Amino acid sequence: MVSAVFHSPLAAAADDVAVMQKASPQATVAAPMPPAAKPGFDWNGLLMAVMPPVLGLVLLVIIWSMVSMGTAGSIPTPWDTAQQAVSIFSDPFYRKGPNDQGVGWNVLASLQRVALGFGLAAVVGIPAGFVIGRFEFMSRMFSPLISLMRPVSPLAWLPIGLLVFKGANPAAIWTIFICSIWPMVINTAVGVQRVPQDYMNVARVLNLSEWKIVTKILFPSVLPYMLTGVRLAVGTAWLVIVAAEMLTGGVGIGFWVWDEWNNLNVKNIIIAIFVIGIVGLMLEYALIKIATAFTFEEVKS
Repeated sequence: MVSAVFHSPLAAAADDVAVMQKASPQATVAAPMPPAAKPGFDWNGLLMAVMPPVLGLVLLVIIWSMVSMGTAGSIPTPWDTAQQAVSIFSDPFYRKGPNDQGVGWNVLASLQRVALGFGLAAVVGIPAGFVIGRFEFMSRMFSPLISLMRPVSPLAWLPIGLLVFKGANPAAIWTIFICSIWPMVINTAVGVQRVPQDYMNVARVLNLSEWKIVTKILFPSVLPYMLTGVRLAVGTAWLVIVAAEMLTGGVGIGFWVWDEWNNLNVKNIIIAIFVIGIVGLMLEYALIKIATAFTFEEVKS
């Protein structure tokens, strides 16, 4: 058996030094010292981190101002919208009736619906993904159903929810459930199917029970895929709840947008767009951090 050994330039230099020391024990070879790092703040890195987002926001404000001038004031200017935002967020949790509440209560109501629908989807979708990925018969059985149901627009399920549950709030939760379950099912099943076969062979040799296979082998390997499905699902759920609340009414950020449109209050609509984007960004960022914390890179020897 012939083994090829690769010598890097540093290793070759170390071998040369060893040979010289053996030939002349009195000789000493001074290794070159790396240049000392100069202390100082990385202004260039800070500039590259801050400048692009700032330029993007400035570009947005410029385009927004041009559109506002071009529409003869029907679209409010950034300054007018900012003043309105200060007024709204000075008291975001006021209550003046069931349909007149602050933006804070509307956001919390939407997040509550998302949490319920998304939580139910996780309880059903993640175990279903394990079963579909683990057993080929179940994969062949459910793959056509998933392929058929997944492309359906989430709002198409809203009338079914209204018909079955006889209420706007459970219908909205049902819509979130049905639209956020598919990413978790698909990603979890794909993760199970990509577990190395060697792991399963070892489990078979050790005669491990199905519970130990799931908890000790499949779950740690599938966790990054599962978290990716969770991240995609929660983003989809937040998108859907806004549209669902526009149709069902009640308290929620989607209903707040529609109500402000009925009042022809464009400033509040633009503020709501920013609120929806910021909340969605925060949800996305939090789940990315969680996924990064549980994602382990394979160490190659």
